[in-house]
Amino acid sequence: MSEPEFRLEVLTLPVADVDRAVEFYTARAGFGLDVDYRPNAGFRVVQVTPPGSAASIQFGVGLTDAAPGSARAGYLVVPDIEAARERLAGRGVPVGPLRHKKSADWQGDFAPGADPDRRDYASFFDFADPDGNTWIVQERAAR
Repeated sequence: MSEPEFRLEVLTLPVADVDRAVEFYTARAGFGLDVDYRPNAGFRVVQVTPPGSAASIQFGVGLTDAAPGSARAGYLVVPDIEAARERLAGRGVPVGPLRHKKSADWQGDFAPGADPDRRDYASFFDFADPDGNTWIVQERAAR
């Protein structure tokens, strides 16, 4: 018998203001709006998907009891770290500085800027949504 497949499809983010999160993730971060379903005042689910991603994120009302802004260090992987950072910054997303793993035998230390050799998984920057949920953007060449 073969092993079952487990595909990550949706992550739930805790947010304080759903409309503010919709604006941030769609208008500013450029994610696609998949669903905005509100059958009553006590329940709402919004699902958005980063460009090119097979997985989505959702937020809303009645979805989680986690504190708004408590999601940390979700990873988004891009083929060109400099273009991704420029795109988000140009859309008004406050982005952190580019950094890269200081050496091939990485010990957790970073140097400023993109990796000079553009090694996969070596360059990063961060951003946060208005609630403080944080994202790490990491470069990996397109496959």
